[in-house]
Amino acid sequence: MSQAIRFHVTGSPDVLQLENSSVGEPGPGEVRLRHHAIGVNFIDTYQRSGLYPVALPSGLGCEAAGVVEAVGEGVTQLQVGDRVAYAGGPLGAYSTERLLPATLLVKLPDSISDEVAACIMLQGMTVEYLIRRTFAVQPGMTVLWHAAAGGVGQIAVQWLSSLGVQVIGTVGSAAKGELARQLGCAHVINYSEEDVVARVREITGGKGVPVVYDSVGKSTFEMSLNSLAPRGSFVSFGNASGAVPAFEPLLLSQKGSLFFTRPKLADYIAQRAELEASAAALFERIAAGAVQVRPSASYPLATAAAAHRDLEGRRTTGSIILQP
Repeated sequence: MSQAIRFHVTGSPDVLQLENSSVGEPGPGEVRLRHHAIGVNFIDTYQRSGLYPVALPSGLGCEAAGVVEAVGEGVTQLQVGDRVAYAGGPLGAYSTERLLPATLLVKLPDSISDEVAACIMLQGMTVEYLIRRTFAVQPGMTVLWHAAAGGVGQIAVQWLSSLGVQVIGTVGSAAKGELARQLGCAHVINYSEEDVVARVREITGGKGVPVVYDSVGKSTFEMSLNSLAPRGSFVSFGNASGAVPAFEPLLLSQKGSLFFTRPKLADYIAQRAELEASAAALFERIAAGAVQVRPSASYPLATAAAAHRDLEGRRTTGSIILQP
């Protein structure tokens, strides 16, 4: 008998329940995967709270690593015993085992542990598409990255710095600021104590930055807009402080013919070739030593609610995982 975290109503972390489940055998094109480590991401909290509506009752989680236990008819690219990881697909990663389409899985190199894989697939491929495809950052550029000490931020700062990009990172505490510097931020701004826009303008000689990456949302919206250079790009990819407020498109013109986009990973790895290329680029950066990631905290699967409380309470830095 397997176990899974499910919720029947949206709300606080208390709605998460550990339930017994029966997985069964894989159908055509599917594999049965036993999880060894499970990623916890902010999008999980949005779905649990109801900010991102899902059909109820529902499982939770979209990222994990483990081993293939059985393969269904027509699956040729994977076999029993393969170590694999995934990010995306139907909710249900918060579980001991599950069925998944084989096309969602990528094989893990021997050099990457299950624990590391569980906290890099979604966040690492998110960084890949944000800095290489949503806005193609070039060496020598200066970019603004909010929540630089967070899970996605830590990967992004390392990756960008390795490319010769000057990263201005925002943080909420002195401790997180020190971590951001160690990761490679050229400049760190503590938004609880400093004027972010004024510091960005000072750093850039009044020009502003060509791109802002903002996963914080409501509380950073105005500072992000006002930190951009003319024709700059506002990349909004999260709502950690709440949803971005509604605004008139004319505002983008008034601020300097700005671009605003709200991308999501699923649209950038929708094709198998895109998924493989994104994962390969991430694995290459890790193999080269340019990006080093390990979970900052690990929680038993049964205590998923505690993991959510700590994540939403900003009591974590970097990536956290569940262990079944």
